[in-house]
Amino acid sequence: MTALTLSTAGAATLRADALVVGVAKGPKGPVVAAGAEAVDKAYDGKLAAVLDALGASGAEGETTKLPAPDGLKVPVVLAVGLGPVPEKDESYDEEALRRAAGAAARALHGTKKAAFALPLNDASAVTAVAEGALLGAYAFTAYQGGEKKGKNGGPKQPLAEVALLGAKPRDKEHKAAVERATVVATEVNIARDLINTPPNDLTPEAFAAVASATAKEHGIKVQVLDEKALTKGGFGGIMGVGKGSENPPRLVKIAYTHPKAEKHLAFVGKGITYDSGGISLKPAGHNETMKCDMSGAAAVFASVVAVAKLGLEVNVTGWLALAENMPSGSATRPGDVLRMYSGKTVEVLNTDAEGRLVLGDALTKASEDNPDAIVDVATLTGAMMVALGNRTFAIMANDDAFRTSIHEIAEEVGEASWPMPLPADLRKGMESPTADIANMGERMGGGLVAGLFLQEFVGEGITWAHLDIAGPAFHEGAPYGYTPKGGTGSAVRTLVRLAERTATGDLG
Repeated sequence: MTALTLSTAGAATLRADALVVGVAKGPKGPVVAAGAEAVDKAYDGKLAAVLDALGASGAEGETTKLPAPDGLKVPVVLAVGLGPVPEKDESYDEEALRRAAGAAARALHGTKKAAFALPLNDASAVTAVAEGALLGAYAFTAYQGGEKKGKNGGPKQPLAEVALLGAKPRDKEHKAAVERATVVATEVNIARDLINTPPNDLTPEAFAAVASATAKEHGIKVQVLDEKALTKGGFGGIMGVGKGSENPPRLVKIAYTHPKAEKHLAFVGKGITYDSGGISLKPAGHNETMKCDMSGAAAVFASVVAVAKLGLEVNVTGWLALAENMPSGSATRPGDVLRMYSGKTVEVLNTDAEGRLVLGDALTKASEDNPDAIVDVATLTGAMMVALGNRTFAIMANDDAFRTSIHEIAEEVGEASWPMPLPADLRKGMESPTADIANMGERMGGGLVAGLFLQEFVGEGITWAHLDIAGPAFHEGAPYGYTPKGGTGSAVRTLVRLAERTATGDLG
């Protein structure tokens, strides 16, 4: 993990390998942002003109490297775009700062130490820049740089150290902002590691072992139900999905409690460590990234650990529904009927609609604790990607106010989301002549149908929301801002902020 500190040194006096400054997009060209005054002075007040001559505009995420002039203690200056110049008396948007810091950190892979002289008007800006830098510095290199590549053949390592200039190390709010950002970014990056780990190494059993060891380290209670306990307990959904694989399923409960807590949240994560589609096999070209189908469980796990590290006054229970969906002679077939943990029977029309089956069992189990609210997180439907694209997750809920609160929270922390309905008329499409319900319904509105299915397994009177992160959970394109290629850790920041709001009674 990249080290992050607050520094009282000036931009012209700190020794580092690179100095990051912000530049905004003005009506007549780039405009040097606050925090870089000393750097601009070192360029004789012509930093904006130099950047303009090099083609820089200040557009969001744009990075331009310059040789440092005399008067600076660094060899390189990196100008990063912040987007449009804010209106008069307004500050830079927190997400713009977060993305700029992330883009700068990515551009400095292979660098030991960089000083960030970006606009830091308040503690929120400190949080944004710190998070962006730590998230942008992420790289998954565990499987690269083997002996055959030679000593110098491995990948560039992430930026090792970040010094934030302009913040106040002795200010309680600034110090707390950095501490919180470090915790949250660390857990987002751990979620990313889990998502990026190849499925031959991250089986349900292996995931459960990682969760157990980490949870115990942070005083979080752990319970792991293996295939024998799941069979005995009647978890027909999880067992039905997992029985086609040689790697048996697991249901993991991780429970953080605080002695002063007055509220209890339950987070439920879909953890399909590899999804072949089962007997309803996915077509060629759709299997290669299916190690990411456990992103929901990774987000839940990371969030509970972050809540514990932050010591929030709220009880949070995480449920990781872990299984591998594979075709074999023992796999569930289309047409089979499963008896879920709730007792409800499900006719399986498509074995590739497996996430809702493991979540159904976990939602029923989570409901037994009668929490104040349940939030499930899942890479659930391709239909939601068609609806919202690759960067926005959907929010469905049985309570409009709760759905609105989660949407506001997600936007606040910089995670793109959109509220979606649960139309009652779509429930009819899941009627089955054989069982209580089918695991498929109408094709149109398929993402909403999945939400309606999950709602069937939420305990009566319990507030519930469903986050379909199928789009943003795994990024296949070029990195941007603080978002890397591969696993993103989507929804972790939203869940942590939800826990914070619940702990303080400021949920709305």
